[in-house]
Order: sequence, then C-alpha cells, then structure tokens
Amino acid sequence: MKENAPAPFMNWLEKHWFLIFVISFGLWVWIPFLAPLFMRLGWDIPAKIVYTIYSFFCHQLPERSFFFFGPKVSYSLSEIQAAWMDTINPLLLRKFIGTPEMGWKIAWSDRMISLFGGIWLAALIWYPLRSFARSLPALFLALFLLPMVLDGGSHFISDLTEIGMGFRDSNLWLANLTRFNFSPSFYAGDGLGSFNSWMRLVTGLLAGVGLVWFVFPYLDIALSE
Repeated sequence: MKENAPAPFMNWLEKHWFLIFVISFGLWVWIPFLAPLFMRLGWDIPAKIVYTIYSFFCHQLPERSFFFFGPKVSYSLSEIQAAWMDTINPLLLRKFIGTPEMGWKIAWSDRMISLFGGIWLAALIWYPLRSFARSLPALFLALFLLPMVLDGGSHFISDLTEIGMGFRDSNLWLANLTRFNFSPSFYAGDGLGSFNSWMRLVTGLLAGVGLVWFVFPYLDIALSE
C-alpha cells in the first residue's frame, strides 16, 4: 500500500459527505414537525421527548410558533393566555404545546424553521450548482446575517420591556412610517402574516442561504483535497 494513499474512510466520506449532511441535518430540522403528529395520535411520551430535547435549542414560545391539526396555523398571545394561563412569563408560556381544540405546536419556533430549514433547502439547491458556485465573500455573508441579528436583537430588547407590550408587539413606529396603510393585524402581534412573522421568516431564510453559500464551497474543496 502506498504511503500517501487516502484512507478508505476518507474516500467514502469524500463521495458521500453531502448525503450524510442531507440525512442527518434533515432529521435534525424536520423531527420537530413530528411532535404535533405524535400528540394528535395520542403518543404523548414521544411527543414530549421531542419538545424537551428541542427546548434546549429554541425558546418554543407558542405565539411565535406554528400549530398543526387545529383551526389556525398560529395564535395570538391573548389566545394562548386564554387557553393556557394569564401570564407573560416566557418560562411558562413556552411550556404550552397546544390543546385538542387548538392543535399542537411544532417544536421549532417560526424563526428556527426558517433558519434551519433554509440551510437544508439551500444546500439541496447548491449541490447541483457546486461546480460553478463560488463561495460568498465574508462581507456579503455579514450582509446576509445582519437582518436576522437586527430583527432578533430588537425582539430581545422589546421583550425585556414586557412580552406583549414592547415596541415590537405594537410596531407603532412602523405604522407611523407607513401611514397606517396596512391592516392592524399586519402591525401588531406575531401571527402568521404579521410584520414580525414575515421578518422572522425572511431574515432566517436569508441567514440560512448565506451560511450555505459561504461554507459549503470551502467544505467541498476541503473534502475533495
């Protein structure tokens, strides 16, 4: 055997690293979607295991999450409080997973779905284009990440005031800026279709695309060499 011959494992990894990523990261991304299905089927223990594991990686606030098997995809903070308890304590709110009448929440918040789902989907798009897709410059990566940093940071600052009462809950600044040309449901709250919801989804997706565009070309070169 030649001294510089590549190890069999490295040969195998070079050929299959993307498939390994798609399967392993795909499981990480999409398993939270099984939690509401498990609850629907009455499999409480597997569902709560999923909720518990992913609670270490996501705040799981129900007013910023999507629900399956109910009449609505998302619910306002007041609806959550009416069904759960009248609290603005995030440590209590995040424990609400749903009811048979409202449906059950996904174990990811909407931002995490957008970010991690965006990484997974962007990788699938990048792979067939990899032969001529050059790596994104670091400055442009920063531009892809900046909107999520600003959006997440402003949410954090707003929540420090009081959940449901901060400047990102009413978005009065945006209403004045746009002269109230949109519906009240667009400005206020976190429901699907609101400004806050759109910003979490769009900025998370941008960050996911930017990370794949920056990292994966380097990763492909490193494993090829």
